[in-house]
Amino acid sequence: MSSNHTSIGPDISAYLDEKFSSEDEFLSNLRLRAKEEQIPEIQIAPAQGLILQFLLKSINAANVLEVGTLAGYSAITMARALPINGNLLTIESEFKHAIFAETMIKEAELDSVIQIQNSDAREFLKEYKPEKLFDFVFVDADKPSYKYYLDIITPMLRVGGIFVADNAFAFGFLTSYKPERNPNEIKSIQGFNIYFRNHPQYFTSIIPIGDGMIAGVKIEN
Repeated sequence: MSSNHTSIGPDISAYLDEKFSSEDEFLSNLRLRAKEEQIPEIQIAPAQGLILQFLLKSINAANVLEVGTLAGYSAITMARALPINGNLLTIESEFKHAIFAETMIKEAELDSVIQIQNSDAREFLKEYKPEKLFDFVFVDADKPSYKYYLDIITPMLRVGGIFVADNAFAFGFLTSYKPERNPNEIKSIQGFNIYFRNHPQYFTSIIPIGDGMIAGVKIEN
């Protein structure tokens, strides 16, 4: 036992991606093809994928919402952990990204499970009325909108469901007062982490994998 944290450096990260990863040849090729199409290389890390699958299976999730599809990497990863009757709705604002993700989802033979909504998520969610409550939500989109997404989606999530948001470590600038990248984006993540941590409807913690994922289980309506 140790009271000190073990730093997750390049060696341990490589170990996790090799031994505790959800990535297979298909997902590896997806990353390469997305890069060729000049889609930003900002998808979740392979080890994060396995954590998401673990969380999905731990609550027997069947109905999932994702905000921020990008190339479809995380949507495909999560869909693989769903039961036969599972459904995943993923929202992507960029048309180019949505078309690429749709192609990859069809190639993964998951187009009967995953539905892509090519819309601005903030606007879409204002009017969206799900037929049934979601079991699981994953947000990896515009960071200044994280609080908005949590507030508007929480009524759509069942008690016992899980809400996860990526980049909880703010790209390495979580504790910085003068971040080297967009200060507004970093401050948004810093503020969101505290807001989510203190939210009365959630029991929340941070999973220190990749750039960190903050996760909360909904404990009351």
